[in-house]
Amino acid sequence: MADTSDTFKKAPKHKPAKGKSVSVSPEMRQAYADLIKEREEKEQAYGRHLRKDEPRR
Repeated sequence: MADTSDTFKKAPKHKPAKGKSVSVSPEMRQAYADLIKEREEKEQAYGRHLRKDEPRR
């Protein structure tokens, strides 16, 4: 076991891959922002109608 073998070599380090970027028109960006805002409003309205005094099981 004195000889060194190439069985367990360290792998060369790779640079992390860059994320993809997508260009979107301003109209689509605004529509997406409106969609997010509408979803948040729906979640808040739903949360208001839940009973808060119900004990957890």
